[in-house]
Amino acid sequence: MGLKEIQAAFEAARAEKRPAFMPYWPVGYPDAPTSLRVIEAIAAGGADMIEIGVPFSDPLADGKVIQHASQVALAGGMTIHKAMDIVRKARAIEVRIPFLVMGYLNPLLAFGMKEYVLAWREAGADGLIVPDLPPEESAELAGYCAEAGLALVSFAAPTSTDDRLKTIAQSATGFVYIVSVAGVTGARDQLPAGLREYVLRVKAAAQNTPVVVGFGISSPEQVNEVGGYADGAIVASALIRDAGEAPDPALAAYNFVKQFRK
Repeated sequence: MGLKEIQAAFEAARAEKRPAFMPYWPVGYPDAPTSLRVIEAIAAGGADMIEIGVPFSDPLADGKVIQHASQVALAGGMTIHKAMDIVRKARAIEVRIPFLVMGYLNPLLAFGMKEYVLAWREAGADGLIVPDLPPEESAELAGYCAEAGLALVSFAAPTSTDDRLKTIAQSATGFVYIVSVAGVTGARDQLPAGLREYVLRVKAAAQNTPVVVGFGISSPEQVNEVGGYADGAIVASALIRDAGEAPDPALAAYNFVKQFRK
């Protein structure tokens, strides 16, 4: 597993003339066993890839829904090692779609940069997302990821200049994560004005690297709209809100993903 599997997922979605669909789930929410079932259900529902969130006590990029889920997971004893164990178990039960692991920089550094990359590769991850790592400071981590065959995703913000977008695109492997709004995560009723033009600017800089839109996407209609100009879409808060407190979170997540794939 690794970068090649991520590229294959985009190619498969492109062949079907649709955006790649990537739900996000915080590992350990609402508890560790249930989060494993949810990951399995997201894959069975038809997701192309899964962004797996590693809970952190100070998630700067996350809104209230993801912050709450992270707090619940941490209170339940979730750690990086336990998160790796859940990913390893997901692979053992034949969940084969790519996993993009989203984790913040401080825990990564405390773990050890090279050790973090190798441990996630061994667990079954295909790529890393580090939202608070500037592209200008990503060379060392990018080198370890390249050696391990993992993707390292870079972020583009609405405030990014054309020159900075070129820097972001040069550092990205797997895809460029387009933050649709200036702010934190959270489901929104409408896509921001000017999103299409913003995405096309990023695509021009990214060239052959896929671009994926996240932050605020909450409905199948929004995914379809984004798919008209981006290569993929990430849905996080809407899924967590819908499935996290359901009587059966895994079943709710499965139905949620199936609805989006229709």
